[in-house]
Amino acid sequence: MLQGLAPVVHPGCRLLVLGSFPGVASLRAQQYYAHPRNQFWPIVGDLLQLDWMRLSYAQRIEAVRLRGLGIWDVYAHCCREGSLDRAITDAHPNDLRGLVAQLPALQLIAHNGGESARAMRITRSLGPEVRRLPSTSPANASWSLERKRAAWREVFTAATLI
Repeated sequence: MLQGLAPVVHPGCRLLVLGSFPGVASLRAQQYYAHPRNQFWPIVGDLLQLDWMRLSYAQRIEAVRLRGLGIWDVYAHCCREGSLDRAITDAHPNDLRGLVAQLPALQLIAHNGGESARAMRITRSLGPEVRRLPSTSPANASWSLERKRAAWREVFTAATLI
């Protein structure tokens, strides 16, 4: 059984991005989106105008928190060989309702990819607007970086992060 990461939030969080569950590289590093080909940090860095490559992980986390972005996953723990979402079994959900209740400024919940979006039936009942984003995973090669960035820009704009 693999254990996920703690939420990255701030009381002023306006946008909560939910992944499915951290991949192998992220679990090893204990960092969200640690795989070098995952496009999360390049997209978020561009949208929030962060020089993300020069920032340590701790600095990135602090920067996104202060700008109103929260990061967490749909699943708290699960079984999985490798990093692919389709290999997830015995998944146990995180307490999304409990977290959202602690975020009074939350305007929007965005699911990073299809596996995360399976929880939209839950997140739609929590109050804030809910949207699905294209996955930033390297496994999502059917979307170009530019196309992903444009979709993510729409969500960041709707949540007044940019």
